[in-house]
Amino acid sequence: MMKWIVTAALIGAPVLVAADGVAPADVTFDDYGAVETSLSGTPGDAANGAAIMGDKKQGNCVACHQISALQDVPFQGEVGPMLDGAGDRWTEAELRGIVANSKKTFEGSMMPSYFKSTGYIRPGDAYTGDAASEPLAPLLEAQQIEDVVAFLATLKE
Repeated sequence: MMKWIVTAALIGAPVLVAADGVAPADVTFDDYGAVETSLSGTPGDAANGAAIMGDKKQGNCVACHQISALQDVPFQGEVGPMLDGAGDRWTEAELRGIVANSKKTFEGSMMPSYFKSTGYIRPGDAYTGDAASEPLAPLLEAQQIEDVVAFLATLKE
């Protein structure tokens, strides 16, 4: 998995830098929210992507989406669209953009931005009641995004 390093910028503010791959602030989205370039430089592992999507401590995609291929994962949600056929509906670049920051494709989406570290309105700082300091670590690492994209690309009608 990708390691994250916090370094001090010239002005003394912490900056999140990816040890491998692309840092969240350096992701290039096209006009429709697609990300053509791999975030990690390593192909995704679809089996690991499926595990991430069903894990409540990682992606937890099933909290909002139904995914027939993950029927063994209980309590699937109905807030987001069913993901069966996602590999037919979107290209890998579009899927990568949606998972990294769905708001670039679907403005106003309730889906979390899984590869974002700044620009939050008001995330909480643990259980303190205070706003978190930026930059925040992304919800998923670059390779985890690639793994989720690899799994989503297998979901064909």
